[in-house]
Amino acid sequence: MKRALLYGTVGGILILALKLIEYQHFVRMYPGEIYGGLIAVIFSVLGIYFGLRMTRPQPAPAPPAPFDPDPEKAKELGLTPRETEILTLIAEGLSNREIGERLFVSENTVKTHSSRVFSKLGVVRRVQAVQKGRELGLIR
Repeated sequence: MKRALLYGTVGGILILALKLIEYQHFVRMYPGEIYGGLIAVIFSVLGIYFGLRMTRPQPAPAPPAPFDPDPEKAKELGLTPRETEILTLIAEGLSNREIGERLFVSENTVKTHSSRVFSKLGVVRRVQAVQKGRELGLIR
């Protein structure tokens, strides 16, 4: 929409400029192909400018900060180091299978640790566990 408005404005300015500098004089003196070429060059330059501006590479977003567990808070709540590690990996968004692969344990072991974390934190879902862990200062 903005581009169409810009092109329309440029076209209007061109028409106004030609009227102001005796349009009839130049029409008789130069053939119409020159005017068409001039307008084509102007719009080509504008197209290249806006094309380069729109396709400029964007800076890469910063990687998310790693979750840093607080062992003192975990001891207060009775969480083992492995349960704290499981909570941290849950906070990173990993599935039970991915957590098991990273820790070299079975998926059932991850589920057992997860359920113990959930019961100690008094939550039912993974998202609630992460929220509660942040509120309690277990993960930063």
